[in-house]
Amino acid sequence: MLKARITEIFSSIQGEGLYMGEKQVFVRFYGCNLSCGFCDEKDKALFSEYTPGGLIEKIVRLGDFTVSLTGGEPLLQVDFLKKTLPGLKRKVYLETNGTLRYSLSQLMDYVDIISMDIKLPSSTGLGSFWQDHAMFLKEASRKEVFVKAVVTNKTVIPDVETAAAIVRSVNKNIPFIIQPVSYNNKAEEVKLLHEFFKAADKTLSDVRIIPQVHKILGVQ
Repeated sequence: MLKARITEIFSSIQGEGLYMGEKQVFVRFYGCNLSCGFCDEKDKALFSEYTPGGLIEKIVRLGDFTVSLTGGEPLLQVDFLKKTLPGLKRKVYLETNGTLRYSLSQLMDYVDIISMDIKLPSSTGLGSFWQDHAMFLKEASRKEVFVKAVVTNKTVIPDVETAAAIVRSVNKNIPFIIQPVSYNNKAEEVKLLHEFFKAADKTLSDVRIIPQVHKILGVQ
């Protein structure tokens, strides 16, 4: 029987991006295809397995809210989501690292809002995924989408400029959110934060700086 590995299911406020402060039900999927240096989920080793019906039942018990699929990387479990989302019958908000375009294309009929990361190499400590992000965003733009880029004191301006150019190549009106990294429930003081804003704002219509508010508030 088809099952998914899920680390936790809970209701809370959305702490990132355009829907900050909205009550949602969060389904945190286990595992990721990346290993970003700032990730606060990669060390989680415990998970439970759910069938599509079992997951839907659990979500329903938590309230009639938008469902946030997060992780890890939810699109790694695309076959499970293809079976589950048609029966969910509520708004679906997908949080993704923006690299798995073919998996996204299989779920477009069931996803309403896409919160897509662009992984800046100088922030993550990994290689670049520019081409993957460009193709992913083109697909995601068929639905409501916004882009997040985590910045740290290691982030360089050219990476922000490249990310902004990718967004502009699809639609300059797609919201671009610069997210200062958070550690220990506190947003890091990123010295070049305003320079990052200026670099993106030169070419995009909607640039915002938004920290992870749920961490600042100390909520899940």
